[in-house]
Amino acid sequence: MELAEIRKYPVKSVSGWVVDSAVVEPWGLAEDRRWAVVDEQGDIHWLGENPRLLSVVASVTDEDGLLLDAPGLPQLKVPPATGESVPVGFAEVDSVVLADPDAHAWFTRLLGKPARLVWLDDPNRCAVPASHGGLPGEVVSLAGDAPILLTSRSSLRRLDDWILEGAMERQDDPPAPLDMARFRPNLVIDGAPPYAEDSWREIRIGPVAFRVSEHCDRCAATTYDPVTFQKGKEPLRTLARHRRWDGKTWFGIRLVPRGRGELRLGDPVTVLA
Repeated sequence: MELAEIRKYPVKSVSGWVVDSAVVEPWGLAEDRRWAVVDEQGDIHWLGENPRLLSVVASVTDEDGLLLDAPGLPQLKVPPATGESVPVGFAEVDSVVLADPDAHAWFTRLLGKPARLVWLDDPNRCAVPASHGGLPGEVVSLAGDAPILLTSRSSLRRLDDWILEGAMERQDDPPAPLDMARFRPNLVIDGAPPYAEDSWREIRIGPVAFRVSEHCDRCAATTYDPVTFQKGKEPLRTLARHRRWDGKTWFGIRLVPRGRGELRLGDPVTVLA
């Protein structure tokens, strides 16, 4: 087994970008989901209700700010956040730092509703929720449920096969394979049997060990095509048929780093427990 893809999401819920290497910190990949878009009350603008967030490409600048791009909007360079601390309705943290006002206006125009860009100044303030398998002392970025999400290419191929079988039963046109981007993973592995990750408790990727905190339950955000932003029935329809238990559908696993280190594409993946 090997590490086949690494993805970062500088802003929670916007599109990710693929990299060849990434530094692992206690709260997740460096530069991953330290920013988020919230409404006037401090509640997250969730991707499942705001699919236009998928059109945003965000990259981190050398000054620890952001560069934002989206169709129909001017490119915006956002300086490091130095605004006031404001309350938010996140389970893992109660306050964050406001970004530059130009960023609020940019996201307000994108979504057509009031929006503010905020930044997490210190991930050590955010505990991994015990309800999501967190242990004392474990921390997370604005990713929320766990520092890192891992998926498997072979599991996606099996899911694509199931979706095709269902389409044939319904006499629908054969669907195109799903893009892994729908599942918003940080790490994608190849070489494991389909859904072998369900049984893992600890793994090592390259120089870094990880604890599996829980399986990942999937929501309606996965039903939006990451290219067209159109909503469909898959993959939840098929996951509900083949991967449903405890009233939820499941794909991928959530990880907590056991230490720091740098991951690179091609790093070996070893199951420790």
